[in-house]
Amino acid sequence: MSIGSTKTRARDEALPGGAALWGAKTARSGRDAQETSAPEMEERTWQIASGVVLLVAALVRLYALELNPLHHDEGVNGFFLLKLINQGVYQYDPANYHGPTLYYFALLAAKLFKLAGAGLTTYAIRIVPVAFGVGLVWLILSLRRRLGAMGALTGAALVALSPGAVYMSRYFIHESLFVFFTLGIVVASLRFYESANPVYLMLASISAALLFATKETAMISAGVLLIALAVTALYMRLMNTARHEQRPAKRARQKKKRRAMGAETDASIDALARFGGQPGIITMAIAALVLFVVFYILFYSSFFTHAEGISDSLKTFQIWARTGKKEHVHEWYTYLRWLLLEEGPLVVLGAAGIAVALWRARNAVAVFIALWATGIVAAYSLIPYKTPWLALNFIVPLAIIGGYGVGLLYRWAADDLRQSSLALVLAAAALSVCGYQMSQLNFRHYDDDGYIYPYAHTVRGILPLVDRINRLATIAGTGKLTAINFTSPDYWPLPWYLREYTRVGYAGRIIVADEPLVIGSESQEFELESVLGDRYRRIDYYPLRPGVTLVLYARNDLVER
Repeated sequence: MSIGSTKTRARDEALPGGAALWGAKTARSGRDAQETSAPEMEERTWQIASGVVLLVAALVRLYALELNPLHHDEGVNGFFLLKLINQGVYQYDPANYHGPTLYYFALLAAKLFKLAGAGLTTYAIRIVPVAFGVGLVWLILSLRRRLGAMGALTGAALVALSPGAVYMSRYFIHESLFVFFTLGIVVASLRFYESANPVYLMLASISAALLFATKETAMISAGVLLIALAVTALYMRLMNTARHEQRPAKRARQKKKRRAMGAETDASIDALARFGGQPGIITMAIAALVLFVVFYILFYSSFFTHAEGISDSLKTFQIWARTGKKEHVHEWYTYLRWLLLEEGPLVVLGAAGIAVALWRARNAVAVFIALWATGIVAAYSLIPYKTPWLALNFIVPLAIIGGYGVGLLYRWAADDLRQSSLALVLAAAALSVCGYQMSQLNFRHYDDDGYIYPYAHTVRGILPLVDRINRLATIAGTGKLTAINFTSPDYWPLPWYLREYTRVGYAGRIIVADEPLVIGSESQEFELESVLGDRYRRIDYYPLRPGVTLVLYARNDLVER
């Protein structure tokens, strides 16, 4: 299993021109040296542990995947997917919906399920966010060289068991893909910096293109990453300068020694040489830009079938700027409150990791992730628009930096069994709480609006309505040809569950009808009774989501059967 480097930090120390920034690989002693050189875990142990984390992440996301009824938004996404599958048509709409990547990846999944002899089911569409959710865990494990084995394992395990990360990975929405591509940019860029291999730069470019083709909020994530990168470079320079000024004698001795060995080189020239000099850098930058544009156009043009989608993709930022001020408006501290309620252990470890990373300033990658976590929470908190699924953008960097903090504590105590056991107990306690909260949310209270993540969610009481419709259609003898009239303006995600019925009307208002089945809202009941008269009989009430209840009417001749 190739998750990350399995060697010591020797290769990091040999990185020319880049060690001072990304690894702080200066000569140190004591605990500082332990951060980069102390052996933490045998290779066999690492492979087993990382494999277990990935397995757990997959199991909790795959188990009973159809248990939770589709959310309103999932139903709408399912409608677009059905149109793409059945008609081969998808056209990006900047006014109401997010980018196209979710639908094309789901189309691929649907084709694979079809080849396997399975139909298009809720399981088939939700397997896409599941795959990207597990992929997030794998990407965190690939940061082993920069976080340490214990840090990477803890960060990955926190995401594997995070209540919100699991919940959003079991949702047919864009969020798991979006955050995967965000972290993909970070991991691929770091690998490119370490190895100077242009393949990683191309992967980072593709990740960036797919990020922008997933959601309009890509501008926020990209902006935060760039600001965090710039601030990291400045912060590390300032902190290193401050440390050197505090030790002038030692600094002078090191400088004299380097000169005597002929190792005093121009760092900027050295860095240029690693990437093939100025011509090499320009060539790779152009190639990366071209690749970004190609993938961006490919998806937004619906694979060159809808040219208007490209210009519409630029309009979305203006539309979203207005939407972000009017819909789902909450106080600035809402995300902090939500995180503390649902992700308490992760927040505590993340805050501690941020503090330690910035205070020590020994690991530039940790400083970058700390600034990324802080910046993304601040950015979304300043925007009035707030929904729980956006919290996945915070969960991942908080988990990574929290894992770094635990890993650092473990390395500090490498020679003390009691202290190293404390780090293990701390990680185990945090993961136990996360695991309990995750199981309660995802397998018991998945539609309970007393929790944060089930936001205006479809309740489980709607599934008996689908069962009743199927039974009545069988009794009528018309099966999927049974005509159904929806007078309720609220009906999503029922179009997904009734996708095989070919004669369903979603008028959203009361009209005189003769369909065997009529479904209205409870608020329409008085008017429905007068319009339908004694030709129909009320069957039952079915809650759709908090505040919305549907009522089913069947024609008398059908009821009498």
